[in-house]
Amino acid sequence: MDDPTPALPISGAAPPPGATADAALLDECAVQSLALLERNLSPQGVLAASRTAAAEARSYTRIFGRDAAICVLAMSGSGVPSLERGAIDSLAALAEFQAPNGQIPKYVDPEGRDADFWYLGCIDATLWWLIAVDHVRRTSPLTEEVSRWGPQVSRAIQWLLAQEHQRFFLLQQNEASDWADIMPRSGFVLYTNALWYHVKGLYALPHRDETCYHFNHLFHPDQSDLPEYRRSRLLSHYARRERRNDDLYLSFVNLSFAGDEGDVFGNVLAVLYGLANRSMAKQVVKTLCEAGVGDPYPVRTVVTPIDDNHALWRAYMGRHMQNHPHQYHNGGIWPFVGGFWVMALANMGRLDLAHAELVKVARANQADGWRFTEWFHGQTLAPVGMLGQTWNAATFLLARDALQAAQAEPASA
Repeated sequence: MDDPTPALPISGAAPPPGATADAALLDECAVQSLALLERNLSPQGVLAASRTAAAEARSYTRIFGRDAAICVLAMSGSGVPSLERGAIDSLAALAEFQAPNGQIPKYVDPEGRDADFWYLGCIDATLWWLIAVDHVRRTSPLTEEVSRWGPQVSRAIQWLLAQEHQRFFLLQQNEASDWADIMPRSGFVLYTNALWYHVKGLYALPHRDETCYHFNHLFHPDQSDLPEYRRSRLLSHYARRERRNDDLYLSFVNLSFAGDEGDVFGNVLAVLYGLANRSMAKQVVKTLCEAGVGDPYPVRTVVTPIDDNHALWRAYMGRHMQNHPHQYHNGGIWPFVGGFWVMALANMGRLDLAHAELVKVARANQADGWRFTEWFHGQTLAPVGMLGQTWNAATFLLARDALQAAQAEPASA
């Protein structure tokens, strides 16, 4: 049974122990988050991380398609003039270097010198850019700007449609070509297709219902009804074999093999964007909670990390000792994904849990003097990666807004 909506406090009653401290932490995190977003602005848009020698060496001082677009979701409509302007500038910088075929780059140089499209492409940069453009059109006070990018939007959509399978109505992609760019996901990828379903809704694209249907039958192949398309039935048969996390969506499905590590971000987006029905959404949340993906900080990116004895292990995952079990995309803790986790919980009405997880996201951002750490080791909790990670700030603000909106709904009913 779903958690009931918490009762409103009785006037004059003392707040629960710790509530005042938690409220103060959330308020301070909001202040620090807005300050970080402003610090990380450049004249061309928002950078992925604060300017340090390490960030410059690793190209984090760039305007990334996915990072900047996610930040735009918090910046546009914020009421902060510099952030409102920065949201427009970020999308414009990416649009300027759009490929002739419509693909949005992985990142662009803030000095306007070059654009990068990763080794095998970067499919989610285009998806997130479209999501952010729609958001700006609905929320920006810079009304003279919101009609921009009509031709670029059309080309971006056409490029994505060219990646869509004509019977599954799901996007196909190369290995390691989305945000988890040193993970062996390829073919039909859970995370990417959750975004695609959302984009289809925002832009009224065709075959959205078919996308949802095949999404659920391929990534959760234990459905009682069998698809009519025989290749779908065969892929589902392959995907059912040797699954470890039966109550979650598979991270990807390819010919004769699939990802069973338990991709937390992809599962969270399936819940947030409405691909999971109520029963499946509750099952996903229950499974992730039981796996402790939010302890002590939300969230670990996979439930069962891939080790070097697993069939899905790739030699590139060990490059620079970066993606071994419990590290980076292979089970590291990413606070920005924790923000999406809170949003999904709030949308489901799990308000007490959403609040508790939001407090933990704030604590992760606060660690080491408001470092806004990129990620933490999944076991040792050592802070790793860049400091001043901009999307940590953005998704905290988005999550806080989502929780406050959900808490206000009963009072306005």
